[in-house]
Amino acid sequence: MDYITRDGNAVLFENAGELLRIEPWGENSLRVRAVMMGEIKDTDYALLPPKETEADIRIEDGYHAGITNGKVTAKLEVDQWKKRCQLSFYNQKGELLLKEEGHGGALNNHSRHFKARLGGDYELTVTFHAKPEEKLFGMGQYQQELLDVKNCVLELAHRNSQASVPFVLSDAGYGFLWHNPAVGKVMFGKNLTQWQAENTDQMDYWITAGDTPDEIESAYGKATGTVPMMPEYGLGFWQCKLRYWNQEQLLNVAREYHRRNIPVDVIVVDFYHWPKCGDFRFDEADFPDPKAMVEELREYGMELMVSIWPQINLTSENYEEMRKRGLLIKNERGVEIAMRFEGENTFYDATNPKARDYVWKLCKKNYYDYGIKVFWLDEAEPEFSVYDYDNYRYYMGPVTKVGNIYPQLYARTFYEGQMEAGMESAVNLLRCAWAGSQRYGALVWSGDIHSDWETFRRQLCAGLNMGIAGIPWWTTDIGGFSGGNPKDPAFRQLLVRWFQWGTFCPVMRLHGDRVPQTPLTHADGSPTMPTGADNEIWSFGDVNTPILEKYIRFREKMRPYVRELMKEAHEEGRPVIRTMFYEFPEDGKCWELQDQYMFGADMLVAPVVYENAWEREVYLPEGTVWTLIYDGTKYEGGRTVKVPADISRIPVFLREDRHAEWIGEI
Repeated sequence: MDYITRDGNAVLFENAGELLRIEPWGENSLRVRAVMMGEIKDTDYALLPPKETEADIRIEDGYHAGITNGKVTAKLEVDQWKKRCQLSFYNQKGELLLKEEGHGGALNNHSRHFKARLGGDYELTVTFHAKPEEKLFGMGQYQQELLDVKNCVLELAHRNSQASVPFVLSDAGYGFLWHNPAVGKVMFGKNLTQWQAENTDQMDYWITAGDTPDEIESAYGKATGTVPMMPEYGLGFWQCKLRYWNQEQLLNVAREYHRRNIPVDVIVVDFYHWPKCGDFRFDEADFPDPKAMVEELREYGMELMVSIWPQINLTSENYEEMRKRGLLIKNERGVEIAMRFEGENTFYDATNPKARDYVWKLCKKNYYDYGIKVFWLDEAEPEFSVYDYDNYRYYMGPVTKVGNIYPQLYARTFYEGQMEAGMESAVNLLRCAWAGSQRYGALVWSGDIHSDWETFRRQLCAGLNMGIAGIPWWTTDIGGFSGGNPKDPAFRQLLVRWFQWGTFCPVMRLHGDRVPQTPLTHADGSPTMPTGADNEIWSFGDVNTPILEKYIRFREKMRPYVRELMKEAHEEGRPVIRTMFYEFPEDGKCWELQDQYMFGADMLVAPVVYENAWEREVYLPEGTVWTLIYDGTKYEGGRTVKVPADISRIPVFLREDRHAEWIGEI
């Protein structure tokens, strides 16, 4: 009896209700899907239609088979006892990359375990053998001071400051995408790797083999899409705070930057510039002439970005219509409230095409038509007041089954609208992402993080892993979001160090809710959201102002270089900020480093991430000559050097005499 058969360019296994399908999906890559008691589904949550490649399929006896696509081979073996199929994956050298756990003899394990749920779907667990020494990177943004996620347990779900993007890169030479938006968990254990989905109807993953991290990332970019070309206004400095609460206040800040001749690419109107969440418009009392505001800012070379929240207040002018038309998410039980903040709110359903169209049309009328073309898509997880994922349902299905796709479709809402309106490219700021978000112009920032040194260090790991996970546009709130007092010397030191690092992030953006706050009221005397303390570069002491200004001007000097990095991200899927091993995979030391990185191929950046640190050690990869940007001192690679770093300087090295014109600039 043949348990393994061929179906065109794919190989199938079928037994005891399970149907497994493996087929080529792009160069050197395979897509693996399995269902229980059903047919394979052509879901396109993140994966794009692949470039056709012809697979080499070999079926030996109905119990053994192999399928090869370029550098990756999957071997199928049906055991004689349980008649279960065990999968293993190899590279072109015959080296084992990944292997399912198998039944384990008397243990009677299931590598692909479909546990039935009430209602017809399954709780899925997929288990692989693990290599104790393996190093793993990517997976999105988790608030931990760890770059290597081996031996980590990660929640596959979004929260404020947590973005689950389930692509992992192994030092063994493969990349793996868990192509399933269900809430779940992954455990990268010493003995086993285990992926879990709480609620699903299909196993679906994609695997690619490559000789270098760059080759793996390129394949992943082709499989899920790359970012658009970054617009020119994404390359410089962005000014923001919580919050510029009226038109004149914002314009006065812009005028002061212009007066000082300090270049600003984007300035931001934060939340609660609207009457109620869900109104999707300016409050006329605070912003009486948005068109004139945009026009004046353009005279200064600035674009205006406005905050959008997906929350719909139950008293919003649009709530009843959206509820009637089914454009809101649903609660499975209890009252229809998903977030309590400045009233009772639910969320628009970004998985519903009609809801996406409705929200974009409102925002086009009330923002875009005034000349506003940059949107801050906040609360993108979305931020449930209580993360009871099993209590919410989207148009596409229960949140436990499809919830992680929400930020991707939130980004799509605006990106597709902008493209239809005639824009050639767009960048929008989001607080979350999933696989595929990048192709909708998503610039992800790391959420409402605290202003302290430990949190600062976590962001470096988070940003590098986001790049590996296919999200090259990434940034933070420089200085952290909450807890910083501009008059506090300790916070000022943190702010300066964070600002220096922000100069060498994909987007350089100053933001935060500084203390103390100032209470505010509406024109009718009713309370509204407060505004934080000053957060402009001249707000942190006269000694620090010229330091911060220097780094803005250096960012401007780097503009052509940053533009080239954005082109590489667009065309090749390369991260903008890159782990050391990305550029130097043959240097074993580079796989261990998590507090220094490459800003593109030419610049090694070693931020100062500890309080009262005035020097730091930097490892210089072997096989390269490195030039210290301070003064042009040259160092042979393959060693660790100690570099001075007073409050005005961040250690940066130039590779192989590149960009000699920058020496002495910082």
